Amino acid sequence: MSFESFEEIINYAIEKEKEAAAFYAECAEQEPFEAVRDSLLDFSKEEKKHQAMLENLGKNKELVEEYKLKWIPDIKRSDYIEEIKYEKGMHFVDILRLAMKREEQALKMYNELQGKTDNPENVKVFQILCQEEAKHKSFFETLYDDYMAEQGD
Repeated sequence: MSFESFEEIINYAIEKEKEAAAFYAECAEQEPFEAVRDSLLDFSKEEKKHQAMLENLGKNKELVEEYKLKWIPDIKRSDYIEEIKYEKGMHFVDILRLAMKREEQALKMYNELQGKTDNPENVKVFQILCQEEAKHKSFFETLYDDYMAEQGD
């Protein structure tokens, strides 16, 4: 990724968050199981929060200052899964695989974007977004592991 300005970086990240929110909302529309549908809608809302955080960078000083960063363990399940494309009606386990990869890519993106600014407040915003994406990735990896264990894998 190469950018001409910090504004381009933020606009790119905002677009990625919009895509993620739309992805989870679309998956939720297709999901027949209410609990899974609700979880997917929750993730769509989370991605919209990330979008809002990026859109209001200069106005989030208190939120950024108060946010407590903590290490999120990475079980690296997504590292061993190939990328797949979303198709309407795809099986739940494939949605999990796809979601894991998407969150892995978002985490990598925010890690890279941290290095593209020297403003400490902006670095912290990217660290916060890294942590949020790491939480999502961990959730999907754990859900995937639990599902596969139920299937006897």
